[in-house]
Amino acid sequence: MKDAVRIAVVGTGAIAQLTHIPVLSKMRGAQLVALCDNDGPKARALADRFDIPDVFTDFEELLDSDVLDAVVVATPNHLHEPHVLSALRKKLHVLVERPLALTVRGLERCLAAATKHDLVLQVAHNHRFRSDVQALSQFLRNGELGALTSVRAGALQVERPDDGWRGRKTEAGGGVFLDQGFPLLDLALWLADFPNPVRISAQSRKGKGANATEVAMQLFLECEGGISLILDVSWAYVGEEDRWWFEVHGSKGSGRLAPLRVVKDINGRHVNVSPSGAAARESPFLQSYRAELAHFIAMVQGDVPRKLPTEQLIVHRVLDAAYKAAEDGREVRF
Repeated sequence: MKDAVRIAVVGTGAIAQLTHIPVLSKMRGAQLVALCDNDGPKARALADRFDIPDVFTDFEELLDSDVLDAVVVATPNHLHEPHVLSALRKKLHVLVERPLALTVRGLERCLAAATKHDLVLQVAHNHRFRSDVQALSQFLRNGELGALTSVRAGALQVERPDDGWRGRKTEAGGGVFLDQGFPLLDLALWLADFPNPVRISAQSRKGKGANATEVAMQLFLECEGGISLILDVSWAYVGEEDRWWFEVHGSKGSGRLAPLRVVKDINGRHVNVSPSGAAARESPFLQSYRAELAHFIAMVQGDVPRKLPTEQLIVHRVLDAAYKAAEDGREVRF
């Protein structure tokens, strides 16, 4: 039997509390041995709750503890790159919450370090691991929906109180588009097999203050092969409840998520061919993180092939172009 992978979670904010810590504390093949956060009492309370042996308030002390094989980085965005690079230099495998870095150059540094030390580096794009996304992916990759023509997605959140560092550009790197639009963009490009982008237009609305991030953004992206992506995200939606949607359109069919619905053109008739099965016992959100973490453990243990997230360079090129298009008020061509 292979030894369990000894893991520390760095950053004990909402995403760590909701997913990484509870999932890893019970996952076969993983041993959650430490938490690290500058809020020591909070980290200690979580460690006691989940029976985790050690707590650190200093990241470098954690890395020097010599009890780790891997870390999960769930700190504020501007700390991802330095934390990833420090962990890789200590010969530790890394799963990092998105984004891997705030710049393309930062991504290149992280990818180069992972290559140099022959380590696993995975970005937490949990949507890819959803069971409904996996099913939709099979329809697309098997050609059952014909040629992909467009992806239309959005995430609208009812206006909420200040969310700390996420509302400050120097720490977050961006606002609602980086937080909500980026995972939708990654998912759309992943399902489309990362076609080369051609041109993009976007508009955004910023929050109040010189250091404020955007609270809404809409964009249109055209890619090679005639594929278009339309995204709409907002933190200031005036409505009764949050909204989230994701649709793919092909020449012979379409599909949408939450819940999964797939329709195909069969001999001129539009037929619902959505997979049927038992209802999931947990939410797609938690299920996706469980599958993502299991995949990370499997890569570390050598049970599945290792793959560097080099495709994130494409996603960030689009991200940067979207912000430039919104800032300049004109289309950007690649």
